[in-house]
Amino acid sequence: MVESTRRANQTKTSPSSEEVADVIADLEKYRQRLLEGFMATTKKAKLPKSMVMTQLENHSELCKIDASLAQLRQPLTHLSPDEG
Repeated sequence: MVESTRRANQTKTSPSSEEVADVIADLEKYRQRLLEGFMATTKKAKLPKSMVMTQLENHSELCKIDASLAQLRQPLTHLSPDEG
């Protein structure tokens, strides 16, 4: 019963393309702030560039953001201006 109610609520309202674009912009800003903070910290610690790049590739928060951005951008290409 609860599951069917959840599904019904999810299908009733889907975000507009403008709302998705706003979320993407916010995630990109957050990603940039996180990246700048990370780079400042590694610079203070004087870590080798190769180590910094490896850590960036494996940074869990950045990976989550990148995955979310990719997922959010995909539906935007399929929405027409009338749908959003």
